[in-house]
Amino acid sequence: MNKVNTALTIAGTDPSGGAGIQADLKTFQELKSYGMSVITSVVSQNTTGVKDVHHLPVDFIKSQLEAVSSDMPIHAVKTGMISNMDMMKVIAEWIPNVSAPYVMDPVMVATSGDALIEKESRGFLRDHLLPLAAIVTPNIPEAEFILDEKISNEEDMKEAAKQICTRFGAGAVLVKGGHLKGDAIDYLYDGSTLHEFKNERIDTTNTHGTGCTYAAAITAYLSQGIPLDKAVEQAKYFVTEAIRHSFDLGEGSGPTNHFALREEETKQWLSS
Repeated sequence: MNKVNTALTIAGTDPSGGAGIQADLKTFQELKSYGMSVITSVVSQNTTGVKDVHHLPVDFIKSQLEAVSSDMPIHAVKTGMISNMDMMKVIAEWIPNVSAPYVMDPVMVATSGDALIEKESRGFLRDHLLPLAAIVTPNIPEAEFILDEKISNEEDMKEAAKQICTRFGAGAVLVKGGHLKGDAIDYLYDGSTLHEFKNERIDTTNTHGTGCTYAAAITAYLSQGIPLDKAVEQAKYFVTEAIRHSFDLGEGSGPTNHFALREEETKQWLSS
């Protein structure tokens, strides 16, 4: 019998396919982990922005969590959009019962600038879910909120990664530098060592769903037992190639290409 690595995403939807549950499942599939999902909110959005949101009842979210975990092994868990405190409480109670690394993407604002989480719930996310995470993956605005401090340069990013880890109890923190200029540099602090991940910045506006995709890739690799620093390194490569080969779809910020590695593999095969 073949061993199957599984990854579960708990997040909202994106009918345009570039972010949320859809992006996570595509990423899991491409990286050869069996993808499962628990939906928190059904979101009407596209590349130009969020049109409407319908939050699922908390009891139904709990039912989904229990249905999956009572029947299937879970090797890694990721959370994305969790819009309100009631949802967060249910998820915070459930996560400790699952013996799997938890990747927290602290989704607060969509690429389009639309808020995806109620303002009063952000503190609960920081204080109660973040300490459960094996790794949390904030971009600079999210890290600024968590710390209530401005982040203006790489030195600030390094210090932010350390501070979020030590002050709020996350196992590790990956602060992503996409909002700065220059090369795309991210810093991972794992509680003892600071790691730098650097790629050239790709000149494109097609970045819809990059945060979801990056965190989902980390989740997939962790589900396969890959060490954290290597999981982040490989995920960084995956999301960079997804951005490099992104699509000009829609009228706004286009989506990343979740099967970009297949294109690269095909090119290498044809040239060999």
